[in-house]
Amino acid sequence: MAETALHYDAAFTTFDLTPSIGTEVHDIDLGADLDEDTIAALSDLLVERKVLFFRDQHISKRAHIAFAARFGELEVHPFTDNDPEYAEIIHLINDKDRPPFINVWHSDVTWRAEPSLGSILRARLVPEVGGDTLFANMEAAYDALDDKTKERIDDLTAVHDNEGFLAGMKMKGAGDEEVDAMREKYPPSEHPVVRTHPVSGRRSLYVNRAFTRYIRDMEREESDTLLQKLFLQAWIPEVQCRFRWQTDSFAFWDNRGAQHYAAADYYPERRKMERVTIIGDRPY
Repeated sequence: MAETALHYDAAFTTFDLTPSIGTEVHDIDLGADLDEDTIAALSDLLVERKVLFFRDQHISKRAHIAFAARFGELEVHPFTDNDPEYAEIIHLINDKDRPPFINVWHSDVTWRAEPSLGSILRARLVPEVGGDTLFANMEAAYDALDDKTKERIDDLTAVHDNEGFLAGMKMKGAGDEEVDAMREKYPPSEHPVVRTHPVSGRRSLYVNRAFTRYIRDMEREESDTLLQKLFLQAWIPEVQCRFRWQTDSFAFWDNRGAQHYAAADYYPERRKMERVTIIGDRPY
């Protein structure tokens, strides 16, 4: 791992996982009352490196929420298993009775009109082997496209929906009326195929296999073919990093410029994670 060249004075130290994406942050306590300069430094580093990793953070749920809240308003996810005491915390638990299903490249909640700025995920219990999470720099993925494809997609708009979550409601026994009410409350959203990062101004691919359904004003077959090509940009190893979880490791990713993939290779072993998500803005 190479040491990151920071453009500010920071109280922590850093090591990059790959040239393109991912940085471990050391000598920091996420449960402490971090000063504004440190929060600003972490914000800048997040934009630059797309995902930050922290080890051995033995903090409370309240501290997890408090740290995330330093970066913006927090989301309460309407479809997930949320903590009964702290609704901002999502429980992600998989074992032999609950197979993992998020082993697909995606950006979080792009079905919202204002998708998340980012998420902070904590490992509570991890398998002895497997269960890594992969991250992809979607700015680098966009840059890797040929000029003709960039010109073709730069002004396109895609439709995103939450039909996967609605199907999950039905599998858990929800009736059609309840499902339809959620569909009406959280209708499909339209976002640019190529979004501009609100901080850096850099361009990135903003379509993902989990939630992007089709490109507006395009024949469905043509849309499907183009989206398949764009989805595969996240698969390029040169734009990726891979993180090996340990108990009380944290990952903080920039949902505006990165996608992630939770490897399901540990099934049927048990994996327990907790996530807090920061509300973002409307992509442009």
